[in-house]
Amino acid sequence: MANLQINTTQNVNLDYTIVSIGERILAFLIDGFILYLYLVLVNYIGAALGYVFEDAWTTFGIQSLIFLPAMFYSLIMHSLFNGRTVGKMLLKMRVVRFDGTPVHWSNYLVRWMLRLIDIWLFMGSIGLLTILFSDRRQRLGDAAAGTVVISTKNSTKVSHTILEDVEEAYQPTFTNVTLLTDKDVRLIKDTYRIARKSTDHKTLKVLRDKVESILATNSDLYDVQYLDTVLKDYSFYTQKI
Repeated sequence: MANLQINTTQNVNLDYTIVSIGERILAFLIDGFILYLYLVLVNYIGAALGYVFEDAWTTFGIQSLIFLPAMFYSLIMHSLFNGRTVGKMLLKMRVVRFDGTPVHWSNYLVRWMLRLIDIWLFMGSIGLLTILFSDRRQRLGDAAAGTVVISTKNSTKVSHTILEDVEEAYQPTFTNVTLLTDKDVRLIKDTYRIARKSTDHKTLKVLRDKVESILATNSDLYDVQYLDTVLKDYSFYTQKI
């Protein structure tokens, strides 16, 4: 499997696995099946509208309007769900920028527009060939948008590193945690774990005071809550690519 190392905006290197061409095809087929079901639903709605409107053109117009979102399925899903469609969600993959910067909606637009060449005009042959002969397994749309499709399946937990597992909906508390270095966070995390395991409240207090002096914060959180929040906030900003 091809690997990709992304350097985040906070200078943290994150290693990802670039998904195989087989996984991309499977995700595409899943999304295609969803669109097929939507098309069947639209046909049923069209048949029902035929009983309401005598004018066939009116029925066709309404039916086409209902089907319109399907034409933009890929663009809408990627934009709303952080680089993922239903197929990508199920197979745990995601579209990211290979330079580590956040993906902009315009990147998704470029990818979507070039699907015409990659997939539809040449029966997917252009997309398959460009993925096969690209080091980053990029189709033409990916190369133009500066994106790659990575696997989000972690063989090792994030918590085993200096980072913590945080949900995508997580809301950070301390925005200035980026003042800390990787070395600082490693020391904080190791000391925090040992002190909590041994119920060493004195060390936790000293550690908390030291971190507060660096970040210039004045929080009402308890020592454990404060340190836990700092670690999660740091992880949030360093994993946000």
